[in-house]
Amino acid sequence: MTDPTPGAVLRGAVDLSSLRSRPAAQPAPAGADGAPAGGPSLVFDATDDTFAQVLELSRTVPVVVDLWAEWCGPCKQLSPILEKVVQELAGRLVLAKVDVDANPQLAQGFRAQSIPMVVALVAGQPVPLFTGAVPEAQVREVLGQLLQLAAQHGVTGTVPVSGSDAVADADEEPAALPPLHQAAFDAIEAGDYATAIASYEAALAENPRDEDARAGLGQVRLLSRVQALDLQETRAAAAAAPHDVAAQLAVADLDVAGGHVDDAFDRLLTLFSELPTDERAPVRERLLELFGLIGDADARVVRARGRLASLLF
Repeated sequence: MTDPTPGAVLRGAVDLSSLRSRPAAQPAPAGADGAPAGGPSLVFDATDDTFAQVLELSRTVPVVVDLWAEWCGPCKQLSPILEKVVQELAGRLVLAKVDVDANPQLAQGFRAQSIPMVVALVAGQPVPLFTGAVPEAQVREVLGQLLQLAAQHGVTGTVPVSGSDAVADADEEPAALPPLHQAAFDAIEAGDYATAIASYEAALAENPRDEDARAGLGQVRLLSRVQALDLQETRAAAAAAPHDVAAQLAVADLDVAGGHVDDAFDRLLTLFSELPTDERAPVRERLLELFGLIGDADARVVRARGRLASLLF
């Protein structure tokens, strides 16, 4: 987990040039404050096609970008916290939610090696915030620092707050998690993935049908595997040894963590087809684990399962 303090602009680390130059789909006319007429919602979905408009909005008001995926357990814990804090700030900043699976260009542009990943946009420039789930108090602190940074760069506009954006009850506490789930979440916040894995495994031992625990377990196992990997070194090692199972599994993990699910499946299925029968088991096991992580109903999983079945039979 990175230090959750807004730092220097990510010059050289994030390339949003292709998205900045892409015309936004049906851009709304600008209002008096430079925001789209009528004012955008405080929380909205951003896509590859509409991100140019989001970049332009960041010249008026800071934009927090939440990179997430449906299969990501920690994302589901963090996103409601982000939404709550953004709404309480009453238009001083907005939250753009990016599904990395549906928007691969944005995932690549932000170099999202693991999610949840939260960055900000100030005057069109990305600013790192944090990676991984963090507690609400830490989110408040980071966003407060972001507002100070934005003010230093002259970005001090606000977005009108509509009734639908108002917080129903600022003091309302989120529903309590089951004890083992809470223990896992606390461990994830602390970066203690081994304890989080053990907690989810215990939850599944108590209730094998606990799908939230199963999804969380898959996500934490993935995070534990990729946390120490260097993207360039890992890819170079895999390119140098195309039949090295460990090297190819590592790249596939990074691809899934960054939202490049089809690339990961294609890599592992190609490797599976080229390996001797007695060396295939680890690849098949990793594929099945990743299938469970993404979800059996996902179209990419359905396609990959069909391809795996044809290779097996």
